[in-house]
Amino acid sequence: MQVPQKQHRKRRFPGGSENSCYRHRAQHKDHVWSYDFVTDRTEDGRQLRMLVVIDEYTRECLAIEVARSFTAQNVVGVLQYLFAIRGTPQHIRSDNGPEFVARTVCRWLNQAEVKTLFIAKGSPWENGYVESFNGKLRDELLNREIFLSLSEARWVIDRWRLDYNHHRPHSSLNYQTPAAYAAGSVLPASAAPQPPEHCRFY
Repeated sequence: MQVPQKQHRKRRFPGGSENSCYRHRAQHKDHVWSYDFVTDRTEDGRQLRMLVVIDEYTRECLAIEVARSFTAQNVVGVLQYLFAIRGTPQHIRSDNGPEFVARTVCRWLNQAEVKTLFIAKGSPWENGYVESFNGKLRDELLNREIFLSLSEARWVIDRWRLDYNHHRPHSSLNYQTPAAYAAGSVLPASAAPQPPEHCRFY
């Protein structure tokens, strides 16, 4: 009787789909951006939505746009502004939220020659960089603050973003801040002005 050979289990690559941050890693500044929404409320119970945009390579938070609601056209407005003052990324990663898969957004990104990386449905870990950032935003700010108004939320959140970019060393960046790391990562062929400290899409 022949003993069957032992079957070795195949090791599953973390991240799952080809568009995950584990399989499709950022290799340089403005190679891969990612974006996502975070929700909160003002004291009166009205919704706040935050569109977070980060550069996965430098860990910079390029924008946290705060509004009561967002349309696909609003998302295009934020990206259009960032592309104009920062430069155009090669890829942008997101989940399959309706604002991100909308024809308006996909068509505009295609015209800008930016490739979309949609993660697998129900797999937020595949967008790990922005999810990690969102966790810090919630733990360090949103869970500790009561916003009285939309304007107050915008001001406080943007101040936190500036502190994150300019005063928070990261071990993954050799203990540099995202802004300092980005300043040393500009490629000669793609040098562009850094984004101003505050922006609005309307």
